[in-house]
Amino acid sequence: MTIEDDISFFERVPTLSQLGRQALRILAIGAESRYIHGGEVLFSAGDEADGGFVIQEGRFSLSSDAFGDDREVMIGPFTLLGEVALFTETRRPTTATALEPSTVLCIPRPLFLKTLESFPEAARNLRDILATRLEQSTRDITSVRDMLDAHEPQ
Repeated sequence: MTIEDDISFFERVPTLSQLGRQALRILAIGAESRYIHGGEVLFSAGDEADGGFVIQEGRFSLSSDAFGDDREVMIGPFTLLGEVALFTETRRPTTATALEPSTVLCIPRPLFLKTLESFPEAARNLRDILATRLEQSTRDITSVRDMLDAHEPQ
């Protein structure tokens, strides 16, 4: 793929799409394309996370003991894995296993942070998106808590 193809691809990734073409150009230039064989583990739960991955082609299964059961989540193209790892040091909460031959773009944390420093408007856009998500998550948690409280024996 060309740099322009990668920029167009990043524009279709919900979180990244808000950064703007110039910021996405920097990410596209610095991102590394990686081929993953079907059945291969991209990362394991508990691994140190040094950046994010965007699925270009293929599908992955996400699994974790944190789910409390054997449940798996299937994800595919345009999914950003490791969003938090783009901002801060963290560990992978899940194991990502390719279900078929797949390609991902790796975005190292230092590249992402430098891009945000270089494009303050992109950083503000992203901050606003993340704040909106956090507000929605807080409302959802409050709603679930209220529902559980209503069903709690008196």
